[in-house]
Amino acid sequence: MIESILNYVVWSPDPAVFSGFERLRWYSLLFALGFIISQQVMVYIFRKEGQNEQLVDKLTIYMVLSTIIGARLGHVLFYEPEKYLSNPIDILKVWEGGLASHGAAIAILIALYMYSKKTPGQSYLWVVDRIVIVVAMTGALIRMGNLMNSEIGGKDTGTDSGFVFARDTEEALETLRIPIMEVKAYKPDDRDGELVGNGIVPVNFDITIEKGGYEETQLRNTLETDVKYIFNNFRSSQKYLAEDPNTDLNFELVDQGSYYLATIKTFGKSKHPTQIYESLSYLLIFIILFVLWNKYKSRLPDGLLLGLFLISVFGARFIWEYFKENQVEFEEGLALNMGQTLSIPLVIGGIVLIYLAAKRGLKPTDE
Repeated sequence: MIESILNYVVWSPDPAVFSGFERLRWYSLLFALGFIISQQVMVYIFRKEGQNEQLVDKLTIYMVLSTIIGARLGHVLFYEPEKYLSNPIDILKVWEGGLASHGAAIAILIALYMYSKKTPGQSYLWVVDRIVIVVAMTGALIRMGNLMNSEIGGKDTGTDSGFVFARDTEEALETLRIPIMEVKAYKPDDRDGELVGNGIVPVNFDITIEKGGYEETQLRNTLETDVKYIFNNFRSSQKYLAEDPNTDLNFELVDQGSYYLATIKTFGKSKHPTQIYESLSYLLIFIILFVLWNKYKSRLPDGLLLGLFLISVFGARFIWEYFKENQVEFEEGLALNMGQTLSIPLVIGGIVLIYLAAKRGLKPTDE
């Protein structure tokens, strides 16, 4: 059991929740689920502190809009300004990906200031202190969405433990000029003897091919040339696979009667599943913040939970960035990548907030 946990995983889930219905994707579902659960948690918090529960609907609108707009603009301005400013209409194409949590954090803080100004009886820090509880939980769900999308992965582990992200290569193989029925990557049970402990691990791809106008000889030639080209020249394959360009493609082609089955034997690079690292970190932060609020509620000094959130979330983000692959080319060669650079002022802000909250101390019980 322990050996199987420490060994590598070939990761290639379908990003669509239901096969054949591509519009509903795990990322979108988990993103929406985060807001739905957050709304119910906020209703509970408002009820326990004697606030008007109907205001949660208004607060949710502010949160949804600020998160999406801020995350998108954050990515545009922090990571790829030249690309999007030269084609401004592409900024609206949120479905193509490109969201930055730092942009979302800044936009949320601005939106909540606007909300508190229009909501008597709820100070800015009171609102933010409670919102950050559910933001941490939503962040955990969003990172799991990233995992289901096989995106924002980590660097090589250098060991035989980790994830081999194979989804991109599966999709590339589906474009072959032969009648592909299915492509599936998996960890082979019979190749453990090829593990040498350096993070280059065995991976098999099964390609199911419909019988048609292709003879077996033609299929073999196509596989030998086209699959080898994809493994060695596609950017995603270079990133996640370790196919030796100086050897012939290692494969078997078997006639299964109504179809051919090609089994391609190659190697993958074991990566850090940083999506899981971050998700578990944010889930733990959510639990800690909720427990603190549940114990002290309105007695907590204003700004304390916000300060703890900023330090823990962006402190964790700073650490996990060391295990992530850089998201854009300009980060190569930098001592700190963009995610780390943007995390520093937020952590400093959290330290200041905790210092000020500690000076005030807990509020009296009867307040």
